[in-house]
Amino acid sequence: MPVPARLPSWAWVTGLTVGAIAAVTVLAVQADRGPQPTATSAKPSASVPAQPTPSASVPARVPDGSGTGRRIVYSLDEKRVWLVDASEATRRTFTVWPGTVSPDPGTYTVSSRNQATTGSDGVQIEHIIYFAAKSGVSVAFSNAVDGASPPPADSGARTGGVRMRKADGSALWAFGTVGTTVTVVR
Repeated sequence: MPVPARLPSWAWVTGLTVGAIAAVTVLAVQADRGPQPTATSAKPSASVPAQPTPSASVPARVPDGSGTGRRIVYSLDEKRVWLVDASEATRRTFTVWPGTVSPDPGTYTVSSRNQATTGSDGVQIEHIIYFAAKSGVSVAFSNAVDGASPPPADSGARTGGVRMRKADGSALWAFGTVGTTVTVVR
């Protein structure tokens, strides 16, 4: 009876490495598609409107009057952001949780970025992209480091943070370099 050929040790290591990478990839995709964490420090009351649920679904088109070319479009009424490339294709769109201070409709430019800090609400945030100011309050896109959605604002604090899910914050950070146009529409 012939003895099966023995594989060299490098083949075993390669096989185990490929298997581990495949398993991690599957788990990462499942985690990204699973439920997103939410803040539990505050529960909405009957007098506080519910916050929008972030969504990666793509609406039919970018809002009219949002300009042309490569830009970030932020709709105040839809609580939604679009990342639009130079060919007018929507690269990503998602809903956001606006702060209590919103910029006026118009065209702005990403003025600065900050990798991470503590938000005015005490939450650790990252991917902060500043683009406007209103009544002394800086307005910026960001996401919570822990991926949580912000609780409803009931403290009376004036906040200009426009929060989003962690994955959306990472995509916006990659897209929204200093000098990128931000168009705010109703």
